[in-house]
Amino acid sequence: QVQLQESGPGLVKPSQTLSLTCTVSSGSITTQFYYWSWIRQPPGKGLEWMGAIYYSGSTYYSPSLKSRTSISRDTSKNQFTLQLSSVTPEDTAVYYCAREVRIGTIHEYGYWGQGTQVTISS
Repeated sequence: QVQLQESGPGLVKPSQTLSLTCTVSSGSITTQFYYWSWIRQPPGKGLEWMGAIYYSGSTYYSPSLKSRTSISRDTSKNQFTLQLSSVTPEDTAVYYCAREVRIGTIHEYGYWGQGTQVTISS
């Protein structure tokens, strides 16, 4: 069974760059045809898809976050990383990594990390 685990700082100062890593076990991030996604949930709000990196290395971003988001990977470590720049308190959220499958217009998230709380505060 695929397992995902987020890691990174729980507190980031405004204007800085948030950086989180997702370590994947019992499954390779280069396996066809999976997407490896970052999703967040601000307090009291719904889930927000931020972006993904495809098994091939192609990246996809939410239009609303594209200018501030970068997703990369280290295949030797079976990890993928989120960087969100110029953060504000509105970026405070629980951040999840997940494995995504797309079937037509349907997006399925079969495996999730446990989530990590990130607070933006000075």
